Amino acid sequence: MKRSSTILLKVSVFIGGPIVALLIFLLPMVTTGLSRVISVSAYLQYLGFIGLYGAVPPFLFALYQTIKFISYANKNEALSELSVKTLKNIRYCGIIISLLYVIAMPLLFIIADGDDAPGIILFALIVILSTSISAVFANIFEKRRHSNKLVKC
Repeated sequence: MKRSSTILLKVSVFIGGPIVALLIFLLPMVTTGLSRVISVSAYLQYLGFIGLYGAVPPFLFALYQTIKFISYANKNEALSELSVKTLKNIRYCGIIISLLYVIAMPLLFIIADGDDAPGIILFALIVILSTSISAVFANIFEKRRHSNKLVKC
């Protein structure tokens, strides 16, 4: 892999760190403000916190695994067992995040119905779609590597 493309990938991964920091500190203020505007019960607000913050650890772990995979690609070890293991971890993180948001969808429908805001549902669908796509690509790469291994033997 070219050095410039991996540097660009590393920069894009490191941009995720400040975004997560903003989410950790701004998310409580945003949800508290929304709960004042939208008449949502307190238990729904706490369920929302659990759902949103539950997706942060798998996201951070997937970012870390992505950095590891890029370093393997820099060393021309993109088809090694270690890189496949990191891709499996990325796939599992994508599946976990997707499942958390799918589970939270009924709560988001209640909030969006009270506020007439389809943007909340659209945001959740974008998160589900993007994490599912990353899981599928990790799976495809893993299968491709396995088929290349069978051909070489």
